Amino acid sequence: MKLTDVINYDLTQFGFSAANKNEALDKLTTMLVEKNVIKSKDNFLNALLAREAQSTTGVGENVAIPHAKSADFDKAMIVYAKSNEGVEWESFDGKPAKHIFMICAPDGGADEHLKALASLSQALMDPEVKAGLDAATTKEDVEKVFSDFVAKSEAPKEEKKEEAKPSGEKPYIIAVTACPTGIAHTFMAAEKIKETAKEMGLDVKVETNGQIGVENKLTKEDIERAAGIIVAADKKVEVARFNGRPTIMTKVADGINKPKELIQTILDGKAPIYNHDGAEDEAEDSAGDESIWRQTYKHLMEGVSNMLPFVVAGGILIAISFIWGINSFNPEDPSYNKYAEVLFYLGKISFSMMLPILAGFIGRSIADRPGFIVGMVGGILADPSILSLKSDVLAYTPSGFLGALVAGFLAGGIISFLKLAFKWMPRSLDGIKPIFLFPILGSLIMGILMIYVINAPMASVMVGLQSFLGGLSGSGKFILGFVAAAMMAIDMGGPINKAAYVTGTALLTASGTAGSDVMAAVMIAGSAGSDVMAAVMIGGMVPPLAIAVSATINKTIWPKSQRSGALVNYVMGLAFITEGAIPFAASNPLRVIPPLFLSSGVAGALSMVFGSVSKAPHGGIFAIVVGAVSNPLMYFLALVVGALLGAVLLIASLNFRKNK
Repeated sequence: MKLTDVINYDLTQFGFSAANKNEALDKLTTMLVEKNVIKSKDNFLNALLAREAQSTTGVGENVAIPHAKSADFDKAMIVYAKSNEGVEWESFDGKPAKHIFMICAPDGGADEHLKALASLSQALMDPEVKAGLDAATTKEDVEKVFSDFVAKSEAPKEEKKEEAKPSGEKPYIIAVTACPTGIAHTFMAAEKIKETAKEMGLDVKVETNGQIGVENKLTKEDIERAAGIIVAADKKVEVARFNGRPTIMTKVADGINKPKELIQTILDGKAPIYNHDGAEDEAEDSAGDESIWRQTYKHLMEGVSNMLPFVVAGGILIAISFIWGINSFNPEDPSYNKYAEVLFYLGKISFSMMLPILAGFIGRSIADRPGFIVGMVGGILADPSILSLKSDVLAYTPSGFLGALVAGFLAGGIISFLKLAFKWMPRSLDGIKPIFLFPILGSLIMGILMIYVINAPMASVMVGLQSFLGGLSGSGKFILGFVAAAMMAIDMGGPINKAAYVTGTALLTASGTAGSDVMAAVMIAGSAGSDVMAAVMIGGMVPPLAIAVSATINKTIWPKSQRSGALVNYVMGLAFITEGAIPFAASNPLRVIPPLFLSSGVAGALSMVFGSVSKAPHGGIFAIVVGAVSNPLMYFLALVVGALLGAVLLIASLNFRKNK
């Protein structure tokens, strides 16, 4: 599909004005609704704003390319708006956006569409295109500008072949560009680097890591012949191949705004030599300007997101085993059933991987593969009983979740230290570091620190937290239950939701007898279980149920396109799948999230007041039915109250909008 087929000239706007980019995006999405292109603007507008939050789409030289993907679109489309005064867009060069190209991409759109979108970025680097747009006063003028460009660039393959074969007479510059979405900035930077290099009389080749994958991939020959390499990327790209070569790691924005400066640095011989440690064949995030808090959050979420599938799988399998009785996995119990035993121990194996996976992936996020190995060791040592490890040396109170959390970040620190400590070694020995030196020394250091330094204080903190929570009563219990459950409904699968769920799970694993097989003990009738886990689970069940009940009571409360999906949330809510509420919350977050937040909080508070305790980290209604939740009738009552309250509040909130 050609670029000219993607631009919707009928939606072109002249004399466009807005106070800022948020207002501009609001106006453009409103126009799409008015023209019956989309039914509701909220989903796409939120996607556009989320993309702007990552980094500005104001690419400089009076151009902005806001872009996002949405299920609202069947095919890719570009909407052009021209502003005489310009719109403040926080552009890289500080100039207002006079030419705004809004890219509307479908979820999972075809590669041909994305190629056409990429060609827009290339077109905007052409001086003739820019001059034509500056002079355009009608949609026909705009159409002619892009038609002429497409006609002029009919042979992209020939250009690429010519680009990929340097003459050998000129300095050869190669580059890699990549942005988080891979739609606009990737190709803008590529074109700018190519254009600048050719102006400087250089041979050039640029690899793009866009939405459609890697294009114009650099070969081994390219890397060996290049005078230097520019990696202008805001996401991970393959950089191990540049080991020992002059390489500049920078932001994609610098590829757009500072290509001459970057190229000149290489020509002057001032580009640093890249030394890869041999750990993993992919690059670090080259943004480089993230805050410590942001980096810490990303490492933590890497661990949590990889840990949760193990917790969910293990929790559900354990909950299913309770069908035959809460102790039916135990051969010595009258209710014993061999199938229950199999399910229980399969679930236990999955669930027991929680701590090592958490620590391992945090370590990997910080220090690649060596960090993963050392982090796994630390996670196991946070509770050696998960592998039935028994020794006088390991006879300590497990530090559990907190210990594994510390171990993950500690693993990253240990490997970072070892990389510096062995930097003196000859490059010929780099291969033994990640598979020999770092795992051995890292595991040794981790073991000593976990056994003799980390576990005792972290275990004390966990025990203290348990004692504090256990000592709460009355209003304290009510507030704790409200907060834990309400957190599940704020972002419904996001970091706040995960933080609440992980906290509940951590307290669940800590509720067994100290020094025993904790992972098994928490599932056995008579163990403490966790009232916080019960509040967390009910808090995650309420949002989808409230949406389903609201659609049942008032069929017009949700758009026709969402009604069938609303009713499906009965199943999602009962199964403890909070994410079922996300599309409805995203359509109008200010009207939807507060009712869900309040109703989940009330349900969690009631659960805590009723004294309900969960012995399973997942399962939803099934966990209630099989007896994995104590005081099941009152727990179910709390769930019903939360769902009904949420439905009433949703109806009131959404009808208030309509009446207003």
